[in-house]
Amino acid sequence: MDNSSGVGVLDKAALVLSALETGPTTLAGLVAATGLARPTAHRLAVALEHHRLVSRDLQGRFILGPRLAELASAAGEDRLLATAGPVLARLRDITGESAQMFRRQGDYRVCVATAERTSGLRDTVPVGTQLTMSAGSAAQVLLAWEEPDRMQRGLRGSRYSAVALAAVRRRGWAQSVGEREPGVASVSAPVRSPSGKVIAAVSVSGPIERLSRQPGRLHAPAVIAAAERLSEVLRRSGD
Repeated sequence: MDNSSGVGVLDKAALVLSALETGPTTLAGLVAATGLARPTAHRLAVALEHHRLVSRDLQGRFILGPRLAELASAAGEDRLLATAGPVLARLRDITGESAQMFRRQGDYRVCVATAERTSGLRDTVPVGTQLTMSAGSAAQVLLAWEEPDRMQRGLRGSRYSAVALAAVRRRGWAQSVGEREPGVASVSAPVRSPSGKVIAAVSVSGPIERLSRQPGRLHAPAVIAAAERLSEVLRRSGD
């Protein structure tokens, strides 16, 4: 089968990336695996390294770079957002409360999908809304599994503590009562990428008078189940 695209430099770059699928490779290994001339293999590998598609290990061998994982994650996010609507709608119907999905962007969390309660008193968070990372159950979930240094930075000025985040990690969900906004309670659980990284938080939110001061007792199982369904979507899309 002819694998030529007609664009020679791209075909050769693809050969280099394919050769690295098996693991760390020296320049000599790249030459042997691709059949490229040594100067050509070196020039392409260094150019791909510049764009973070290739990296180096501690021994200086070429390896696949972090940009590939970022692109794969972005492709998975399209699938995640496409699936989030019906999953959140089901969560809303099960709990009777508004449901949302949040992603972290720097010092904020952004609502990327929602299913609003159709009537009565509700917590309305439109898609695109930016909320602080310093309060709320979704913020707790998005910070709880971060690296220690990032977690400590995120805790500065927050309305929750390191002890609270340890409890979130232990039980797998977070709750807040009047933390982000007076009178509002919420429950959140993590959505994970195929590698296990927390990339989103699924939440339900509403008035304390309905959710009570222990909203997790009412809704944690349903929120966890919704988050796990979305995590499974990402695992399948990564197969």
